Amino acid sequence: MINVDGLIAQVDRALRTVSSIADASRASPAEAFPEAELTELDRRHAAALMRVNHVGEVCAQALYQGQALTARDPHARQALERAAREEEDHLAWSADRVHELGGRTSLLNPLWYAGAFAIGTVAGALGDRWNLGFLAETERQVEEHLSGHLERLPAEDARTRTLVEAMRADEARHRDTALRLGAAELPAPVRLAMRFASRLMTRVAYRV
Repeated sequence: MINVDGLIAQVDRALRTVSSIADASRASPAEAFPEAELTELDRRHAAALMRVNHVGEVCAQALYQGQALTARDPHARQALERAAREEEDHLAWSADRVHELGGRTSLLNPLWYAGAFAIGTVAGALGDRWNLGFLAETERQVEEHLSGHLERLPAEDARTRTLVEAMRADEARHRDTALRLGAAELPAPVRLAMRFASRLMTRVAYRV
């Protein structure tokens, strides 16, 4: 029997995510730093990088939602739901920072969400070890991605940099949790496919 209330809640969550409406449970780390004097070029570049990060968080919400719906082990489901709540902080933080820098979030957010939700649902249906393995690999690649952004962000932009560092620390903790719960190592072709998809998304989201 279909859980109508649960379905409505899932649809509401999806609509809020793609509309960049998110409530953070933690204060943004950026609040501890004043706005830096940035050139217009640096400001646009930082806003574009944070738009990419925001798209990553849109995808994370969709992935976790799809994975949690199909996870069998309650411990795995709880880990996914807990990670999703922390990722919602990232969603709110990154959207706020994009707007502070004078940018906008991606026009393709509904597309990003739909694709990530489908992938997450399939990953969950394959079984909890593979589900957690997909989570662990996703977080590992996101860590690398955020480290790359730290190298590309203006050195004086402490607000953006501290935000990215906090997000990276959370991703590392989510990866460690998935490994502790018994995540399987994904086959090399799957990891490469994920990396290719991530690079494509990054290049498109930087501009659109």
